[in-house]
Amino acid sequence: MSAVFAKTPKGAEEMTTRSAGLTPRVRRVLIMIDGKRTVDELRGMALADDLSHTLGELEEGGFIALVQQAEAPPPAADGGLPGITTFREVPAEPNAKELDMARNFIMNTLKTFCGPATHLSIIEAAFAAKTHEQMREQFAPWYNAIVETRTGRRRAEELREQLLKVI
Repeated sequence: MSAVFAKTPKGAEEMTTRSAGLTPRVRRVLIMIDGKRTVDELRGMALADDLSHTLGELEEGGFIALVQQAEAPPPAADGGLPGITTFREVPAEPNAKELDMARNFIMNTLKTFCGPATHLSIIEAAFAAKTHEQMREQFAPWYNAIVETRTGRRRAEELREQLLKVI
C-alpha cells in the first residue's frame, strides 16, 4: 500500500513559473510526481536519500496531494496476507522480547502520529496479544491509523518495515 501523489494546481503552476524558489532537488521530485507512480517507484528513481522529507515538504507547501493508497496485491495463494505485509516465519515459541517491542512500537507510533488518546482499541489489542499471530492481526488497523495523518503517511513505509521485523 504505497502512497500515490499528484500535483495540485499550485504544483502544476510551479512547473511553468518557478516562482516558489524550490531547490533543484525538490523540483526534480516534483517533476517526477505524475499521479500514477507510487512512493516506492519514486524512491527507485530519485537520488535523494530523504524522499519522505521532500514529499512532506511538497505536500505541506500545497504542491502535491495524496491521490490514493496504491492497491494492495491480491491475497497470497495460501489465503495469507498480501505481499506488502509478508511476515517472516512465526517463531516456534512466542518471543516475549519481540512481542514487547511490537507492543511498544505500536503504542509509541500511534501516540506520536495520531495523538495520545486515539486508537486505544488497537493499543489494547496489541497488549492483549500473546502470540505473533495475534499481534499480526493488529498490523492492518495500526497501518491504516498511521496513514490517516500527514506525518504518518510520509513515514508509513519506513514504520511498516520496522514493525514487520518483530512480528
